Amino acid sequence: MSHAAVRTIAVLVALTASITAAPVASAAADVAATEASADDPFYSYDGGEPLSSYPPGAVLKTRTLPYHLFGIPTPVTAVQLLYRTTDAQGRPDAGVTTVVRSPTGDGSRAVSYQSFYDSLNPEDGPSRAVAGDVTLGGLIPNAESLLLVPLLLKGYDVVIPDTEGQRADFAAGPEYGTITLDSIRAATRSSHTRLDSGTRFGLIGYSGGAIATNWAATLAPSYAPDVNRSLVGFAEGGLLVAPAHNLKYVDGSLAWSGVIPMAVIGTARAYDLDLKPYLSAYGLDVYNKVEHASIVDALGRYPGLTWKKMAKPQYADPNSVPEFLAAVNKLNLGSAATPTIPGFIAQGDAGVLEGTFSDRPGVGTGDGVMVAGDVRALARQYCATGNTAIKYNQYELLSHLGVPVVWAPSALDWLDDRFEGRTAPSDCGRIPRGNSLAPEQPAPSS
Repeated sequence: MSHAAVRTIAVLVALTASITAAPVASAAADVAATEASADDPFYSYDGGEPLSSYPPGAVLKTRTLPYHLFGIPTPVTAVQLLYRTTDAQGRPDAGVTTVVRSPTGDGSRAVSYQSFYDSLNPEDGPSRAVAGDVTLGGLIPNAESLLLVPLLLKGYDVVIPDTEGQRADFAAGPEYGTITLDSIRAATRSSHTRLDSGTRFGLIGYSGGAIATNWAATLAPSYAPDVNRSLVGFAEGGLLVAPAHNLKYVDGSLAWSGVIPMAVIGTARAYDLDLKPYLSAYGLDVYNKVEHASIVDALGRYPGLTWKKMAKPQYADPNSVPEFLAAVNKLNLGSAATPTIPGFIAQGDAGVLEGTFSDRPGVGTGDGVMVAGDVRALARQYCATGNTAIKYNQYELLSHLGVPVVWAPSALDWLDDRFEGRTAPSDCGRIPRGNSLAPEQPAPSS
């Protein structure tokens, strides 16, 4: 391990320890998380009643344990909950969330932090890292502990859902959203968390965490109006809006092209699709190698990879695969409802710094993996459909990995203002035009 890595770990451990100076005080239709790892029974629902008999957010199991950093227990206490939620296809499922209590808070304010752990391996989820498991993909939620320290110090309790579910349905936005909302429900229904129906919540997340944050804000009025009433706002950066555009944007890129097979696998998994018949021999080889990988594994692993290289010749256009087309259209935020709470949306546009040089018509440029024109279009759409409390920042000189350094402090300040009841700023009328977010249309196979 390098000296820099050792120093980073040491800082994280020291920061986390420092905040504890005060005491931290019908079954056939169910998806019962049977694929959870057998070595930790906490993740499996084993009750006698079918999951469908429980309301979304019902607490199924509870445990309290030390918060771990890179497998090292700290004095911080975490409460983990197994709860009933809903998957991408609307079926009952079991989710897991972690609640970390602030040493200075009183349970009246909490932030739901959506991790950007981006993985096809359930073992990489935030709850696993908190419980002490150490995996390559789990390094991300461990490192994110640094982002939680300011929230805890300000008196916010922090709720951290495993947004991808127990099958790791990567990029399945609607599922990310329901899991996040039911995580909040569960956190307020447990006697072990000190959170209750009077607790106000903010939502925050970057990249993969932004997917969960935005979908939660979007779905809350219809799926969880009880949660929506407690939300003060959502802050996010590096957002996936229209996945079909992102596949075109990263196609052939130097670093981010590994997202292509990850997206194919995550979409197939969430909607029970078999996309292997459409893949070439090379595509199948990549698929099998990435099937349980995290973004840490895939980033930079396949420079220059394209959909065309992965697909059989007759499916060189992804829109010629009917099942995949239908699924990615379900993941398009442009076709979803408008949130009713204030939002702060940020996006980078210097993707060339990360080896993505694409500028295709209808897609344009981005931060290396996320499309700036899509994010602008979504923000404008929210303004035009009744939510004028939208703040939008586009960082022209920053890429996907650079934006969080600037965005995170601003996002925390913005959330503070929402909790204090200050009027939310608006950039409506000043956001540049973006791309069309209309659903993708079928293309004939060649």
